[in-house]
Amino acid sequence: MTEEAFHEVLPLAVTMGDPAGIGPEIVARMFLRRPSQRHWIVVGDPLVMHQALTALAPLARLHRIARPAEARFEDGVLNVLVSSECTEPPPIGQISAEGGRAAYAAVVTAIHLAKAGAIRGIVTAPIHKKALAAAGLHYPGHTEILAEQAGGGEVAMMLANEDIRVVLVTIHCSLRDAIQRADCPAQMAAIRLAHTGARALGIERPRIAVAALNPHAGEGGLFGDEETRIIGPAITQARREGIDASGPWSGDTVFMQAREGRFDVVVAQYHDQGLIPVKYMGLAQGVNITLGLPFTRTSPDHGTAFDIAGRGIADSSSLEAAFDYALRLTNGASV
Repeated sequence: MTEEAFHEVLPLAVTMGDPAGIGPEIVARMFLRRPSQRHWIVVGDPLVMHQALTALAPLARLHRIARPAEARFEDGVLNVLVSSECTEPPPIGQISAEGGRAAYAAVVTAIHLAKAGAIRGIVTAPIHKKALAAAGLHYPGHTEILAEQAGGGEVAMMLANEDIRVVLVTIHCSLRDAIQRADCPAQMAAIRLAHTGARALGIERPRIAVAALNPHAGEGGLFGDEETRIIGPAITQARREGIDASGPWSGDTVFMQAREGRFDVVVAQYHDQGLIPVKYMGLAQGVNITLGLPFTRTSPDHGTAFDIAGRGIADSSSLEAAFDYALRLTNGASV
């Protein structure tokens, strides 16, 4: 493929994740499971990815590249854009500073490629927060790294599976802090991003349900006034902007109603309120989409799974679902 032809259809970039977790394995497994889809690259450490790939398919080949245009999209060839070079792979299943640095380098390299227009979007394999901290990188997760590196604008997490889509008002913080942070600007940001994110997925007029913070939506002020003081006014403002938002809906029933088809997206107030309903239905098809970035980013809805890393049993289904969502969001056909 010439460079001219290459740039007609940019590849997706898949980051390897924490080298001690299941990330490299599920990336390699997805590569092997999808021989008809080769137009993507891995961003990561060649030694780590070689170990993961050859453990599953000894005859597969790894092609080191320094930029996406050097990729060879051939059967049996995994293109790895070098973001770090370990002298030896970090110990499988163990938190390490080296692993944290390598995982972070892959993410940041992919972000720079996306901002430069060299790739069509990013799919990230899981990283470990404690490994980042061991490396002196104090980020709660991918979302915060992405937001900072992309320019610090408003971002939100959308969790999606075959049944429901959820956008979070607050993300990685304590419940006490979440209550303080869920102010009117945060509500508006989440509602607007839920609307634009759903439209990017092809929903022409998304129906946005906003979950309450307190039990029974505050029960008329008996259990708190955030619904009338903060959430309700934000919904009213969103409707003035032409967004089909409604609520606040009681958190114990709104996800059921969304699953039954009444709503297209639920805006949840805090991390566990939104993620428990999604993850309860299974991790295999769960996808995390970062809204508000100047490029597409998706990821599987699970962690590094250190307990099963290196055993050859990790399931790549959620990563593959994230890959498919990234294609959908970038208006891509199968590649």
